[in-house]
Amino acid sequence: MRTVTVRDVVIGEGAPSICVPMVGVTAAQLVEEARMLMAVDLDVVEWRVDFYEDVADTVKVKEMLREIRGILKDIPLIFTFRSAKEGGERDFSVASYVALNREIAATGMADIVDVELFTGEWEVAQLVSAVHQAGAKVIMSNHDFDKTPSEDEIVSRLVKMQEIGADLPKIAVMPQSAADVLTLLGATNTMREKYADRPIITMSMAGTGVISRLAGEIFGSALTFGAAKKVSAPGQVPVDELRQVLTLLHKSLNG
Repeated sequence: MRTVTVRDVVIGEGAPSICVPMVGVTAAQLVEEARMLMAVDLDVVEWRVDFYEDVADTVKVKEMLREIRGILKDIPLIFTFRSAKEGGERDFSVASYVALNREIAATGMADIVDVELFTGEWEVAQLVSAVHQAGAKVIMSNHDFDKTPSEDEIVSRLVKMQEIGADLPKIAVMPQSAADVLTLLGATNTMREKYADRPIITMSMAGTGVISRLAGEIFGSALTFGAAKKVSAPGQVPVDELRQVLTLLHKSLNG
């Protein structure tokens, strides 16, 4: 399985990489957040732009991105507009979603752009092409905040993402029971062993699913999300604790 290298971070090798989301609402909050993250032990930062109060103004989004990029220096940056239907803060039309992501990719300031699988087949294909032409990577994502699909369905969605051209297929699901967490972990392991030729990202959300955020090296998830201040999804672990657990697990797995 190949790895994905973004700046100096190699995703898919050793312990899972740690990503911390930025969820500031105002420009001042985002600047403060970005500066604070420079002192945090993380690998990747995600800007959840759907939290940003001026997200509908692409000029302001680009200006904010430029400022964030300047503060983060060489830390890899994911640009993510999470739609309301997948648990995000804003409801954008498909046309607005596609236009925003295309324009951001073209700036060259985002290292990875999140593209939601169920945006529409034509639209997803256009976005994957645009992001790759700009020299960035694609996380293709799907979030189910209501339930955990069957193992076969989870694997099917991850395989589809891979076939469409995602550099990092990602799925997050909501468990209703401990058995649902096992379903997610089983699907992750099946994907890794039978189908994946690139790193994948999976997680079971909320408190019940926390183990999935910690055990990626065992089951096959290459990146996990931790919280520095406010969480962007239920079940995120504080980043310092996350790093400690992942390091201990890596050492125990590798002698």
